[in-house]
This record gives sequence, structure tokens and C-alpha cells, in this order.
Amino acid sequence: MESYQPLNCDLHDFLEIACMRGYLLDVELIDGQRLIARAVTTRTSDTKEEFMVFEQDGRQWELRLDQLAAITPLDDNADFRRIAFNEIACRF
Repeated sequence: MESYQPLNCDLHDFLEIACMRGYLLDVELIDGQRLIARAVTTRTSDTKEEFMVFEQDGRQWELRLDQLAAITPLDDNADFRRIAFNEIACRF
């Protein structure tokens, strides 16, 4: 996998909201794959790579944030609609 490219910092708020509310998401990946999974939490590795933890069919797995193309909450009362992650601009 290529070296990690951090997301635009403003987009992290949407990920945190999705996790806090436990939204069921339509997740679009940069390689064109799509999946449906529940947002659980985010985490940062020792090497500063950021991940989102999802739950699907009773098991949890994580995805590096720079592999996200977009997320769309499927919950009726979601606080936001489809969010595209096409800006990579946040640096630490």
C-alpha cells in the first residue's frame, strides 16, 4: 500500500459524528468497491496512519482513511448526507 495521505481535517468531523451516532454507512472506496457497514470508532496508529473501525455481520474491521472515497449515512435522521473525501490536505 502507498504511504498514508491524511484527509482534510474538516472531514474528520463527519467521521466522528458517524461513529458517535453509530450510523450505518454506504462506504465507497477509492478502488471503486462499495460496502455497507456500521461506523464504530476511529484510531491513529503509532506511525500516524488514521483508521476507521467498522462493524459488519457481527465482526469489526478497520480501513485506512485515505482509502475512503465517500460515505453516505443510511439512517433516516442522519445529520449529514453523502460526504466525498477527495481533498487530502491535513498535515500534522
